[in-house]
Amino acid sequence: MATSSVSKGCFVFKPNFKKRKISVPIEDYFNKGKNASEDSKLRFESYQLIWQQMKSETERLQEELNKNLFDSLIEFLQTSHSGLRKNSNDWSCQIKLREIPTAALVLGVNVTDHDLTLRSLTEVLQNNVTPYVVSLQAKDCPDMKHFLQKLVSQLMDCKVDVHSKEKESDRVTQKNVHYSMDCLSAWYMSVTQADPTMLRKRRTSSWQGQSPPVVLILKDMESFATKVLQDFIIISSQHLHEFPLILIFGIATSPVVIHRLLPHAVSSLLCIELFQSLSCKDHLTTVLDKLLLTTQFPFKLSEKVLQTLTNIFLYHDFSIQNFIKGLQLSLLEHFYSQPLSVLCCNLPEAKRRIRFLSANQCENIRRLPSFRRYVEKQSSEKQVALLTSDKSLKEETQSLLENLHVYHAKYFLVLRCLHHFTSSLPKYPLGRQIRELYCMCLEKNIWDSEEYASVLQLLRLLAKDELMVMLQNCLKVFQSSSAKELGNTAKKIEEFLAQFQSLDAETKEEAEASQSQSRGLQKTDLYHLQKSLLEMKELRSTSKKQTRFEVLREQVVSFVDSLARKLLSPSREYLLPPDTQPLHEALYFSSALALRQHLNAAPRVALHTALNNPYHYLKNEALKSEEGCIPNVAPDICIAYKLHLECSRLINLVDWSEAFATVVTAAEKMDANSVTSEERNEIIHARFIRAVSELELLGFIKPTKQKTDHVARLTWGGC
Repeated sequence: MATSSVSKGCFVFKPNFKKRKISVPIEDYFNKGKNASEDSKLRFESYQLIWQQMKSETERLQEELNKNLFDSLIEFLQTSHSGLRKNSNDWSCQIKLREIPTAALVLGVNVTDHDLTLRSLTEVLQNNVTPYVVSLQAKDCPDMKHFLQKLVSQLMDCKVDVHSKEKESDRVTQKNVHYSMDCLSAWYMSVTQADPTMLRKRRTSSWQGQSPPVVLILKDMESFATKVLQDFIIISSQHLHEFPLILIFGIATSPVVIHRLLPHAVSSLLCIELFQSLSCKDHLTTVLDKLLLTTQFPFKLSEKVLQTLTNIFLYHDFSIQNFIKGLQLSLLEHFYSQPLSVLCCNLPEAKRRIRFLSANQCENIRRLPSFRRYVEKQSSEKQVALLTSDKSLKEETQSLLENLHVYHAKYFLVLRCLHHFTSSLPKYPLGRQIRELYCMCLEKNIWDSEEYASVLQLLRLLAKDELMVMLQNCLKVFQSSSAKELGNTAKKIEEFLAQFQSLDAETKEEAEASQSQSRGLQKTDLYHLQKSLLEMKELRSTSKKQTRFEVLREQVVSFVDSLARKLLSPSREYLLPPDTQPLHEALYFSSALALRQHLNAAPRVALHTALNNPYHYLKNEALKSEEGCIPNVAPDICIAYKLHLECSRLINLVDWSEAFATVVTAAEKMDANSVTSEERNEIIHARFIRAVSELELLGFIKPTKQKTDHVARLTWGGC
């Protein structure tokens, strides 16, 4: 379909047929090349089920962690205006009435999580305090005009009933030209007086008999322009008696930023109260404790994967939401790449699925490295049965999977107990957080490390009170669990506590005896006193006998050592790394490389690869070239980039342009009659200017004043 016309234009040709979109089921994407499995749909459904459970648990944790903070904020908002309005005739209250109640909410450096926290706070305030809650960002408020415009537009959308919203929509269209605090005050008075049933519709009754406040949340307080904040605070303080405003500053760094942005004349108009949110590191510890260090979810992470996620958290963003997304990606990658992830579910369902495993899945089990190591340790008859009979394999798989779930139940109990004994030691040999101890146990036998030996030495130096606190915390761990196999351990801890308590009575008796002995010694002369001291010194040097406390402390240290090594049976160790357990591949995700490829972006490497070797992405055979050669059919920016790699720190634009023209003209096949040499040079020059501009935009070069017609190179490898 062609169109010839004297004038240039744009013509639309509608097709005569409609293309039908071919919808592919999502579970079909789980079929990965040669590893295609008939259980792809079941694996996808298992992934969805586990992730929904994990997501619900994280949301519940978020609500619990924010509950104390939100309750304190609600109490502050409810009492900020009510006390002043009751005594508004008092002169001191008249002065204080011009101070805007302000909550300085320190949220931490994890800026990416602030939106979720403030969104939850907005919902809580609307349900419990006032319907008028507005959130503003610095990027939307460059000046006072836009600040008031955003405030008015959001505030007038905070309606309770439909009729008042329809009336206010007409008012907005009439007053959208001019925005001021007088306009806001008039609107607020008209709304609160015109809607007397508004207060009855809210859950709380703290604002009955007076007008509800207007809560303004400034999400990123550090980013707001100083002039805008100062003007708004000064103007709002003048209208506070008719427009009850409460400010909430979302602060990422420190509350000192308030006094750094606002002078004393402005900050004195604020009645500031500080609120501190939970530390992001403590939040991470709670998430790991509830999602990974538990038998509630069968999915687990290997040491390298967990270390990758925690390193991204600690060294990049401190974002809990990004950590949870990384955990979701690990879960998805596990069910996508591992055919035996169909067994990653609760134990009764896993046993049922084992009975219906196909022959291919049985072969996948036989190919597992952990299962092969297990088979090598069995007798020859059992080896033949496991390698040839699917029935015997399924029965053994059920038994091994049950042992793996029991191993996890005991593993996490012993891990928590060991953490209580080591988390308060000087210099924290095994880490202060339980995730640090968990990573060490995932990597190797913890009792073979030097840190573990230093832990035992430090435990032998602890006082009685410190040991009793550790034993009590450990007892709570075992009492809260339902593992019957470890019931004897709880009884042993109770016996230790009882023995420590019995030492108090003996200590009192010894103290009384020593006092009576000292009284008797006071009556003797100096000669007999020195003689008795020398005899006691010789006796102590010849035979140092341990006290009962020292003996009991040594028993506790031996108990901790046996707890980490061989708890109940001398042939069973409960803190062995998970990769020593058969069939651990079905539950553990260990591909840290795949996770890093998705999460650790390397834009600099990707840009260099694309510009230096365009065939890597374009897959055009004409772009293939030997090392160090520049293909003349490559894109202009690739040619300019490879030429600039051969230059020194300062690049002469004339030489660069000539080299570019030389490479480009080798691929040009223009008709001499249609295009003149001058026109061709202009075209090549325009292409070169565009390529140089693109390189400057990407940050490879920059203009310089050191030499005329030169640019400075910003990339590596310059002479």
